[in-house]
Amino acid sequence: MTGRRGGRPLVPAYLSTGGVARPSRPQLERLTVLSGSGELVPAGLPAAQLALLDALLGGSLTVLEAAALLELPVSAVRVLAAGLLDRGLVLARAPIPPAERFDPDLLKRVADGLRALKHD
Repeated sequence: MTGRRGGRPLVPAYLSTGGVARPSRPQLERLTVLSGSGELVPAGLPAAQLALLDALLGGSLTVLEAAALLELPVSAVRVLAAGLLDRGLVLARAPIPPAERFDPDLLKRVADGLRALKHD
């Protein structure tokens, strides 16, 4: 997205967000899943937001994946996505919460039961 010359971005990331430093939607996390809404893209949309919409054409991406694809910091993609959410151009789904840990006692009992079956 930003292009590189000698390892440095040609365009600083803060310029891709129009100078906005914080997203208008703080609930956008690194693993929030983004997808295009299918709405018509209005004329005059900033290039960085267009690039994010283009990246979402093939399906859904997490904020983290979009940042890697666009070669932008996660914070910049959060700002871009928040702007697109405000316009109804992007949909966001909260990340799937990690599964609760299994009870170690339950796992031990299952393993003991399997061993007992093996010996029968």
